[in-house]
This record gives sequence, structure tokens and C-alpha cells, in this order.
Amino acid sequence: MSDQEDSRRSDHDSPWKMALEAYFQEFLGLLFPAIHKQVDWSKGYSFLDKELQQITADAESGRRYADKLIKVAALDGIETWVLIHVEVQGEPEENFAERMFTYQYRLRDRYNIDVVSLAVLADTRESFRPTTFHYQRWECALSFTFPTAKLIDWEAHWAELEASDNVFALVVMAQIQAKRVKENASRKDTKVTLIRLLYDRGYSREQVLRLFNIIDWMIQLPRSLDPEFAQAVYTIQEEKHMPYVNTIERLGIEKGEKLGIEKGRQEAVHRVLESKRSAARKLIARTEMDDQMIADIEELPVEEVEKLRAEIQH
Repeated sequence: MSDQEDSRRSDHDSPWKMALEAYFQEFLGLLFPAIHKQVDWSKGYSFLDKELQQITADAESGRRYADKLIKVAALDGIETWVLIHVEVQGEPEENFAERMFTYQYRLRDRYNIDVVSLAVLADTRESFRPTTFHYQRWECALSFTFPTAKLIDWEAHWAELEASDNVFALVVMAQIQAKRVKENASRKDTKVTLIRLLYDRGYSREQVLRLFNIIDWMIQLPRSLDPEFAQAVYTIQEEKHMPYVNTIERLGIEKGEKLGIEKGRQEAVHRVLESKRSAARKLIARTEMDDQMIADIEELPVEEVEKLRAEIQH
């Protein structure tokens, strides 16, 4: 199996699901600001994963989507569900608008609730901009319109993304670069630039870890470039006096092994594992992420996360 063929490298939807779980409010603020202004954020919000599964269980296999369903309170007092549908593979889908309509009517039919459907397009085809599903037969007609965010539109506003205090700007930047930059060395340099920006913003350790994982997952590198990437991030962390990132410790261990440096390896592995467990405990306590998602983020066996959750709950 080649460097590019492991399962994590082909799992395009997980970083988006991770980002939406952590930064839903920021997501709306950046990509759908008009809708963001209609939400009563003081009432909080909750993810409806079980309800979403009920209407997507028979979705066709072969394509990957990052779907999220979130319950919010509108400023007018009406409970509203927000369905986010992200086309993560980057290749335009002919039936995209019909899929948006199908999810909308299934939710309304099953739960009798107001649903706002939002689409995010990660592809690079300028002409692919679905916003409406229309059907007409004889004198019977139906039209369904939904707001769409085309990520490549932000390329013309790159300086705005770089200067933004909205953390989701980094997610958008990483996704655009993941699609645009193909040459491996350039991808590595692009990835390092985003990581430096992440540290320049002075985020907390928890924020840095989460955003690093999202960027690391979106912009994949061949393992042959891992040592160079690791060294670049080490340099940034030393400059900023912020030694936060667990993944870099793992890459550093691999680099040390290649150089024949074994001293302290077991201690380093133990530190990394304990750090991952500590981060997993925080995610269990502070978020609604399920065990599999936390296992993916912290690169732990799902059984380990289940054990940590049981310890916390007791």
C-alpha cells in the first residue's frame, strides 16, 4: 500500500464533520452571515445525529458527504433545524440539487419542523453552482431553492481570510489549498504557512490542537515529507514557545527512529499517549462528539475512548 492509500487519507468528510462540530457558529458567521444573524445564540444549539441518520440511511454509497443537522432557536422564537450538506470530494454531482430537496422533504415529512438547508461546495469547477431543484410536469410544478457557499469564491478575498478573527477562515483556507495545490513540496509549504498562521493568532492549546488536526487531515502529505513538515512545525513552536501539537511528537519519534536514535523512545511514546488521553477526556466532557469521532481526532483506538468515557461517567 502506498503512502497515499491508507484509509485516513481517503476519508475526506471527517475533517469537515470535526470542524462543524467544533465551530458551527463560526461556520455560519463566515459562510452564511445573514442566517447567522437570525439565530438566538444565547439559547445554544444541539446536533441531531440520530435524526439525520433516519433520513440518510439509504443514501447511495461511493460518494462522501459531510452532513450535519443542528437544532437552533431563531430570534422570532421558532425552533429551526439547520441542515448542512458539504460536497467534500470536490467533483460536481449532477443530482446535487435533487439530493438537497430529498433531504429537506424527508425531514419535514418525518418531523414536521422548519428546516433550513445549506450547501457548501468544495469543488473547483467555476460553473457548478446549484441553488435550485425544479420539477415540472404538465400543470404541476415544484421549485426548491437553497443558499450555497462556493469555497473557491474566497480565493479573491484571500487577504480577508488571512486577517479574519473567525477561526473557520482557517478551515476554508485549508480546504481551498487542498484542492488547488497538487505538487507535494508545495503542499508541504502551504501546510506550514497555515500552521504558522494558526500559531500567530495566539489560540489556546485546545484550539491549536483541534485546528491542527483539521488542517493536517485536509492537506495530506506523503509520509516521505513528514520529517520536513515536523521540523518546520518544531521551529514554529520553538519561536512561539508553544509546544502543543501531539502529532508532531509522533512524527518526531518516527524521524528519530530513521536516524537510529532510540534513547527516550518509550518515554516519548508514553507522553504522547497520555497527552492524547488527556485531550480525549476534555472532548468527552466538553463536546457532544461520539467515541469514534474522538478516536479519529486523537488517533486512539475507539475501545480506549470508550474506557475513558466510562471512567468519567463513574
